[in-house]
Amino acid sequence: MTREAFAESVHVRAPGKINVYLGVGGRHDDGYHALATVFQAVSLYEDVIATDAPDFTLSVTGVDDPSTVPVDDRNLAMRAAKMLASATGYEGGVHLELRKSVPVAGGMGGGSADAAAALVACDALWGTGLSPQRLHELAARLGADVPFALHGGTAVGTGRGDQLNPALARGRFDWVLVTSEAGLSTPEIYARLDAHRTEIGALADDPPMSLDVPIPVLQALRAGDPHSLAASMFNDLEVSALLERPALDDIINEGLHAGALSGIVSGSGPTIAFLCETPDSAQYVQGELQKNGRTALHVHGPVPGARIIS
Repeated sequence: MTREAFAESVHVRAPGKINVYLGVGGRHDDGYHALATVFQAVSLYEDVIATDAPDFTLSVTGVDDPSTVPVDDRNLAMRAAKMLASATGYEGGVHLELRKSVPVAGGMGGGSADAAAALVACDALWGTGLSPQRLHELAARLGADVPFALHGGTAVGTGRGDQLNPALARGRFDWVLVTSEAGLSTPEIYARLDAHRTEIGALADDPPMSLDVPIPVLQALRAGDPHSLAASMFNDLEVSALLERPALDDIINEGLHAGALSGIVSGSGPTIAFLCETPDSAQYVQGELQKNGRTALHVHGPVPGARIIS
């Protein structure tokens, strides 16, 4: 394959996500659960700068505790770069600089955004010229949220969440995110959900092994109606996140009291996503939550997926 490197470094930005809807079905033999989810990419971004290097190295900025983000092969971005090199026969290396804004272990897919950005950045840096479909295939091998971070926008995810179909979302949706200093482990939240379902006596086929996103969710997105979307938002993982960290329920109540239309645990948590009627109402909710000592961010969606900035 003929390659032409475009620059000595490539800067790519990829968005975090909110799960507007997340239904979790039964666990398959491979350990993964059946999912039916609606992702929306929001204006909180991860930046990855890939620079030519003889070996594979990684550095991280934007986090209070650097130990929370590994810089070895446990990091999805590092694994993404090495996977791309292996898949294309590239024999060099890369230095990845991760500038993080999405909460670590916050249920917003920050690590997945890093991986998607690393794939796009290294593909451009090395001139490997992979098709979007091939990049999607590699992304799916890294985790269920990585393909969505590549594409962005609003999408329905089924299977493990990596089988994506674009969803029409008219207009803009305004969200207020309340982040937490300490993250939650996604595998532990799924395990807690399994244990909870066993405790309450869920039947063998309840939850089901395959799921669909409810029609009202898709209709609300298509209409661009935040009130209808607020009424249909749902997250199966919320019960286990609240069991693990009951104080999250207080945050949800504070946001609703401040005027948010609805509040939900994002993904596996602990970030709480509040849907608001307008940008102005989101700014008001943000201010009220900040008065209560919460770290609150006003974002909007949908936004595009991983894109080259420079």
